[in-house]
Amino acid sequence: MSVAAPVVAPNVADARRETNRRFSGGLLTTLTWLLAIGFFFPVAWMALTAFKQENQAASDPPTWFFTPTLDQFRAVLEGGSMVYVGNSVIATGVSTVLVLLLGVPAAYALSIRPVKKVSDVLFFFISTKMLPVVAVIVPIYVIAGQLKVLDNIWTLVILYTAMNLPIAVWMMRSFFIEVPGEVLEAASIDGAGLMRTMRSVLLPMVAPGIAATALICVIFAWNEFFFALNLTASQAATVPVLIVSTMTSEGLFLARLCAAALLASLPVILAGWIAQKQLVRGLSMGAIK
Repeated sequence: MSVAAPVVAPNVADARRETNRRFSGGLLTTLTWLLAIGFFFPVAWMALTAFKQENQAASDPPTWFFTPTLDQFRAVLEGGSMVYVGNSVIATGVSTVLVLLLGVPAAYALSIRPVKKVSDVLFFFISTKMLPVVAVIVPIYVIAGQLKVLDNIWTLVILYTAMNLPIAVWMMRSFFIEVPGEVLEAASIDGAGLMRTMRSVLLPMVAPGIAATALICVIFAWNEFFFALNLTASQAATVPVLIVSTMTSEGLFLARLCAAALLASLPVILAGWIAQKQLVRGLSMGAIK
């Protein structure tokens, strides 16, 4: 005669704990989605408005159902926008290259071959970002006027380089610090000089970090508005100035403004999407030992 195995009652406390854990996880996920939608909603509304007519964009209550049109994009592109885009490409591209050319050796000197009083040097670099831009615009404007370089794209290149260089040095220094010292010792034993070590060993290892730094410099330079607005007029104006130029004192301009803002955002969005893998790797370097 067989005896039935006793039935073990489920642990009520464990079941309740598991239920609470699932509820908390679901609630956190829901709140995260709501927060993400809240942050993305202005961008989605801007993109939606860019395809409306001006009277639909300014209607109250808002117009939700409409026939999309490309009239606003056509108006922006036909209004000489390529000059602004070209200026932004030159100012952003050249300043980013200069930042990397100056920042990589500086980060190397402050990490792998540290100079004296490294902390003081780093504080000096970052202290240049503590001064409000509005506090220096008058002397910069006066100096640029005396040198006759107002409304000159190369003035913006120099300013953007100086603006992004401190951040780039701090970022790239953190990447160089993560390079194992044994790798450099092995390269030295093999007879590699400084330039060979930099080119064949260091730069390939920190390439994701350099890519992340370059992308951040591109974003900051492309979106810079204050210097471009106050130091340029017609020849060297950049894309942010183009966006402001769509605002008029008479008539409706909201749809055209949204179209210009959407077109200005696309290059940075595409650059971030293309380099997202390198960006994630670069920004996470050193996060996990």
